[in-house]
Amino acid sequence: MLRILGRTTSSNVQKVLWTATTLGLEFTREDVGGKFGRNRDADYLALNPNGLVPTVFDGDLVMWESNSVSRYLCNKYGPNPAYPPDPGRRALVERWMDWQLSIMTPALTPLYFLLHRLPEAQRTPEEIARRAKDTFAPFAILEARLKHQPYLEGAAISLADIGNGIWAHRWFAMGQGNRDSAVGAWLVRLSDNAAFRQHVIEVGLE
Repeated sequence: MLRILGRTTSSNVQKVLWTATTLGLEFTREDVGGKFGRNRDADYLALNPNGLVPTVFDGDLVMWESNSVSRYLCNKYGPNPAYPPDPGRRALVERWMDWQLSIMTPALTPLYFLLHRLPEAQRTPEEIARRAKDTFAPFAILEARLKHQPYLEGAAISLADIGNGIWAHRWFAMGQGNRDSAVGAWLVRLSDNAAFRQHVIEVGLE
């Protein structure tokens, strides 16, 4: 049985939970990080020197970095449409996973922290507008992609949709986005997925 250390409100923990649920894996989870702490304790840092979540145990194997964990789970417990066995199709899925880390998350994190971590008295409309504007470019890319297909890499949810779908959900929850857009329709389709509902929608935002 997998053991997952990390709070449910972390987008990176949500990736692993969604992936594990998709694969039908049994797991236990412990609250670590954020208001729960423990992630800066010496014993945790010995497992994960970044002090971030999640940290995942599969037997004696200890893993961190959510995309790497998700790939591992699909490799070991697949095959599954979430991570195609064909190297070419797999590369197309993985580019969106890397894009989420390099483009999507850096664009959205400042707005998310501004609206959900900074006290309201310290926010200004100008700063909110500036940070919101910075999020438009990645969603223009998603919009163009999703006009032509239901998911980022074809007809089924893949690891490409998992990481990006979590952040798209946050973007709409922050008052951005258009429900009548292709991205909005994609989120509606993702909402039909039980794992997305359980580990993302029902958890809410921190």
